[in-house]
Amino acid sequence: MQGYLALVLHAHLPFVRHPEHERFLEESWFYEAVIECYLPLLEKLREWERDGVAAALTLTLSPTLCAMLRDPLLQGRCARRLDGLVELAEKEVHRTHWDRALQPVAVFYQQRLTGLRALFAACRGDLVAAFRELQEAGRIEIITCAATHGLLPLMVQHPTSIRAQVLVARDDYRRCFGRDPRGIWLPECAYVEGLDSFLHEAGLRWFVVDTHGVLNARPRPIHGVFAPIMTAAGVAAFGREGESARQVWSRDGGYPGDPRYRDFYRDIGFDLEFEYVRPYLPSPDLRGFTGMKYHRITGGGGIKAPYQRELALAAAGEHARHFLAERARQVATLVAAFDRPPVLVCPYDAELFGHWWFEGTEFLDALVRQVAGTGAGSGEGSAGLMRLVTPEEYLAENPTQQVAAPGGSSWGEEGYWKLWLNGKNAWIFPHLDFAQERMTALARRFPVAVGTERRALQQAGRELLLAQASDWPFILRTGTSPEYARRRVKEHLLNFLALHEQLTTTRIDEDRLAELEARDNLFPELEYRYWA
Repeated sequence: MQGYLALVLHAHLPFVRHPEHERFLEESWFYEAVIECYLPLLEKLREWERDGVAAALTLTLSPTLCAMLRDPLLQGRCARRLDGLVELAEKEVHRTHWDRALQPVAVFYQQRLTGLRALFAACRGDLVAAFRELQEAGRIEIITCAATHGLLPLMVQHPTSIRAQVLVARDDYRRCFGRDPRGIWLPECAYVEGLDSFLHEAGLRWFVVDTHGVLNARPRPIHGVFAPIMTAAGVAAFGREGESARQVWSRDGGYPGDPRYRDFYRDIGFDLEFEYVRPYLPSPDLRGFTGMKYHRITGGGGIKAPYQRELALAAAGEHARHFLAERARQVATLVAAFDRPPVLVCPYDAELFGHWWFEGTEFLDALVRQVAGTGAGSGEGSAGLMRLVTPEEYLAENPTQQVAAPGGSSWGEEGYWKLWLNGKNAWIFPHLDFAQERMTALARRFPVAVGTERRALQQAGRELLLAQASDWPFILRTGTSPEYARRRVKEHLLNFLALHEQLTTTRIDEDRLAELEARDNLFPELEYRYWA
């Protein structure tokens, strides 16, 4: 009996779009993810298709990310960002000409960025369409997420908000991919009792929860996390396999901390003369990341050795073999006690691969090829025990599952909501409660709105959805860009309140409405009546 390996990559970014600025620091999150993660992943997927590698892969493309990937303004800016980095890489090839340690790395960057720019141009900047083609060819399974990645368990007092987050996401998926989604990535893998009824209404068949969400289910699952459980609403819950999570996530004890890999923080944006790197920085007046880094992780905070690409690739191959061997060891232990093939679900943030862990994409490539039997070391016995599968395929082949109620859980700090509800961000939620109540009241007050009235109601829904994003309390808790996160929450809530007042007591300011529609231009066909 074979075991199943389900790789689920969650690609998501908060909606950040600032047409009023030529260069905006937080907008660089999007360009970094496209250049360092999404384009390299697309490149690998196409290589697997070219080489006939069976690579069942599940990929979330969150609705906010899809909106940015399809936006002409951001597409144009991303193309210019790629042009600038290719120019910088060419300068670096000349600057490092006499440096034997750094010159090969500079040449590598120049070749890599030139290739990624060509791929972006070949896709006409529309990566959503490129991934859609792969799904239509049966190469990948694309799933959805809540509309703006709102933490759904924190909305349990406002079920219409949960419903809107799920149904708006489903509608947007239809617009992007021409079919209904079958699975959903619950934001932060956060589940609480009753969510499954909203997923069922949207026609969704499965979701992923953290390990303890399944282990704490009622009744206790007889297969642990190695088979899904079926909720009362008929939606399957897949639990995250814990050992594989630690190996890939942990910088201290996991693969990404290997000293042969590229260091994330050491960047020429901080090391070289400011005027030299200034045209290529995310913000013209602040030092920041360019993506060109010449050192490996060695040395902690002290001296770091030069990056050597061949050593890093060797490490990625070794770690892929180790990962597969460990999964095969687990399967060999489980099959004797199971009445069905065990499934090991391995969910990760997609941005880990290529952005935070630069060689993560090469790790995926080596792993997929080894499982498929085409990579180096694939004949060592591990590959034959494993088969890559999507959760949707697993359910099709194993339609009967134990019925149980998953436990409340998330994959955040301490396993619940602490990361998104604590002393640094708790101030957000009373304001969200107030706005959510009023959005439901608006939807019930205007059951058949048309024209400007309908546009204002749709924009009120957009502003509330954007204020609900889990990214803002997360950033406030971690302190990465707290002022920006605080500003975004306040702006969206104030915009909502202004629209509410105009709809209920005064008149709609059409100029201001048009300005908001142009700036926060996601979900063009938003159905405001979901809040009713």
